Amino acid sequence: MSILVVGTVALDAVQTPFGKVDNVLGGSATYSAVAASFFSKAKLVAVVGKDFPKKFIASLRAKAIDTAGLQIKKGKTFRWSGRYTYDLNNAQTLKTELNLLSSFNPKLPLSYRNEDFVFLANIDPHIQLKVLGQLNRPKLVVSDTMNYWIEHQKKALRQVIKKTDILVLNDAEAREFSEEVNLIKAAKALLGFGPRLVIIKRGEYGCSLFSRTFSFYVPAYLLESTLDPTGAGDTFAGGFLGYLAACKRISETSFKKAVAFGSIMASYAVEDFSLNRLFSLQRSDVETRFKDFQRLTRF
Repeated sequence: MSILVVGTVALDAVQTPFGKVDNVLGGSATYSAVAASFFSKAKLVAVVGKDFPKKFIASLRAKAIDTAGLQIKKGKTFRWSGRYTYDLNNAQTLKTELNLLSSFNPKLPLSYRNEDFVFLANIDPHIQLKVLGQLNRPKLVVSDTMNYWIEHQKKALRQVIKKTDILVLNDAEAREFSEEVNLIKAAKALLGFGPRLVIIKRGEYGCSLFSRTFSFYVPAYLLESTLDPTGAGDTFAGGFLGYLAACKRISETSFKKAVAFGSIMASYAVEDFSLNRLFSLQRSDVETRFKDFQRLTRF
């Protein structure tokens, strides 16, 4: 199976207590598609400018990611600059340059319109709605968002969530959107907006999955070294949906295993800057860490 990933492809500048990089590959769709590619084929929908290095496109294609939906236009690529202190759960945005993203009008290739599995990565909800309007009855839609859209595009975001099967967001966003402090109450409120499942990410503290009939929690994988948490949430979501798309049958058990595989993929992403660790990763590494994760969490 394959999944359709819609979001940003970016050039990032990142500072952490452990180093600094500039003009590196980033973006919500990038991390998600690469993570998903370990389980399923991924089709990418995004926009970049003429300034976007060709070597990055080659890196995506080397992971068998379909880039027919990646528009390359005259202008500049979306850029994000951020800094982390020793509290790696919170990024301080230093600069955001929307550039071509501000006028992005996604046009799905015909070969993309019948995809069953869709991930609407963090991007303007109006763009997410335009993509949904071009799809022919997808089986499973997963969407992500961020505090900026909750604060500035809440009406459009509600429309996206009504069409979403699985909503993914972090704990602060869940509290802000639901206006509930307690995460269990927040999840119940978010389920009331339409999705079948809500996944609340908590960074180094793991994540929780909620449905109307069951809930599930996994801790984060224990790491000795974390260099750059940028894109960890997008990597989680890509691994989660990529695994689900590869399942012959989707059930409560497969949802739980998908959460675990998403967490494993995110644990690799933070071990190096940008997507360096994901590009050097092998599927056998993922399976080995998954088995280790099972041993760590079984009692």
